[in-house]
Amino acid sequence: MGNVYGYARVSTQDQDLSLQESELREAGCTIVKSEKITGTTTEGREALKTLLEFMGDGDTLVVTRMDRLARSAVDLLNIVEQMKSKGVSLRILKQNINTSTSEGKLFLTMLAGFAEFETELRRERQLEGIARAKEEGKYKGRAPTVDRSKVEELLKSGKNKSEVSREMGCNVRTIRRIAQELGV
Repeated sequence: MGNVYGYARVSTQDQDLSLQESELREAGCTIVKSEKITGTTTEGREALKTLLEFMGDGDTLVVTRMDRLARSAVDLLNIVEQMKSKGVSLRILKQNINTSTSEGKLFLTMLAGFAEFETELRRERQLEGIARAKEEGKYKGRAPTVDRSKVEELLKSGKNKSEVSREMGCNVRTIRRIAQELGV
């Protein structure tokens, strides 16, 4: 039998990983990797990438809940397929899933579909609520957190979008969006 590794993830910097890490250690994980980053994509998730590269035949990856590993069925199934090709199984504590069994693989696939469906329903309800609030004049949107005129000034001065994002303390995607909106 191989090693048992744990992976803990929260979406924002102000969230706490300690409960997940504790549960993973109690589940027998010898090494626990953690990160604070969105789960809507696998991009930028360096702790997960390290684990996926490092684990090998007979190893097991343990997560507390399915959404700690991935938010979309496609990402989840891609991660599981990558692990399967290396002989690595997945255990999900809260849903009691273990992909080393055929039942576990089936259950994981079904739950992934349901989870993505639930996410889409929640998103649709949120958009409907926002549209209704806008019609009633109750929703004005979030106040801008980045000074658009400063972004425009920095871009026109010759700085690239990455430099501007570092200087402004925000994500480069935000700068790209603002630049596109401003036509800079």
